[in-house]
This record gives sequence, structure tokens and C-alpha cells, in this order.
Amino acid sequence: MSTASKRTWRRVAIVAGVVLIVWVVVEVILAGQGAPPPPPSSISMDLRGGHVLNNRISTKSWTFDYDHARLSPDGFSGSVDGVRNGIVFRKGKPYLRISAEHIQLDIQSLDFTAIGKVHVERIDDPQKRAFDTDLVTWTNDAKMLRMTHPAYVHTNGQTLRIDGITVDFDADTIHLGKVGGQVDLHKERAVPAP
Repeated sequence: MSTASKRTWRRVAIVAGVVLIVWVVVEVILAGQGAPPPPPSSISMDLRGGHVLNNRISTKSWTFDYDHARLSPDGFSGSVDGVRNGIVFRKGKPYLRISAEHIQLDIQSLDFTAIGKVHVERIDDPQKRAFDTDLVTWTNDAKMLRMTHPAYVHTNGQTLRIDGITVDFDADTIHLGKVGGQVDLHKERAVPAP
């Protein structure tokens, strides 16, 4: 190849290289200016009359029957109104029944907060104990049910006011706050065998 031919090819290669570098730089600069992805929906999902069920792995945490539910656009939180026949599970079995005016849910952690008129009762409790309060918090990871506002315990036709109740499902313990009221306790007498 002649020197003139080499120079021509060299110039062509240099021009092609410069064009390629300019093209790459322009594309990198323009890469961030494309059409942005569509934002997640900003419209909440409204549900009327139904059943909310949440599972963690294979163990149920809680379930609610409701009048109205609203899920956030991202689906990670929601609110439920008119809860009736809500069930909180202990070791996969129904343990507490709950009804509430309003419940705020965290779908990821499975935590919930019930507010308004809240009624909680143990399922299959021979003493028929029930609690009425206006705030209940369930923390799923700790398996703790907290009633931090005054709660009224109803058992055998008697009512007792308790300033805070904490139920630890894992330790199977109940911690009662300050107690107010009067309850009659009777020891059942054993009936002698004939």
C-alpha cells in the first residue's frame, strides 16, 4: 500500500473513531432523558364487603370479615372498616375473635392497629371473658397484642376496668396494668361422690 493510501485509511479510521466516540458520549448524555417509567398507580383500591386473609409462610396470623376496605396504591398497607368476626391465630389455630370500627393494616409485616369501638374475646373460653377498648395493636413478629388504653373485662356478668393489657402469644402470658373495679371470686366446691 502506498503512503497516500495509508494516510487516507488513517484519516478514515480517525474520523470513524471520533464519530464513534461522539456518538457514545451523546447517547450517554441522552440516556437519562428518555421517557420516565410510568409512576405507580396513585389510585387506592376500594373493596366493599369481603374477607381479608393474611398468611405468613404456612402459619395464619389473622383474618377479617369487613364492610369496606381500602388498599394503598403500592399494596403494602390498607385500612378496613366495619370489621366483624376477625380472628387472630395462635400457633395456627383460632385464638381471639375481634370486631372493630376501623383497622389499619401493614400487609408486609402483618401488623395491625384497631381503633374505635373494639371488642376482643377468647374463642372457646369456658369463662367467656371479653375485652372492650378503643385501641388494640397487634405486632406480628413479636406475637404481641396490646391494649394500651383502658380496657373493660367482662366475665361472668361482672366488669373490671384495666389500664392496659398485653398478651404475649409466644410466652403464653397476659400482663395486666392497673386494675379498678370489683369482682367476686368464688371457689368451686367439689361435690362429694355418693
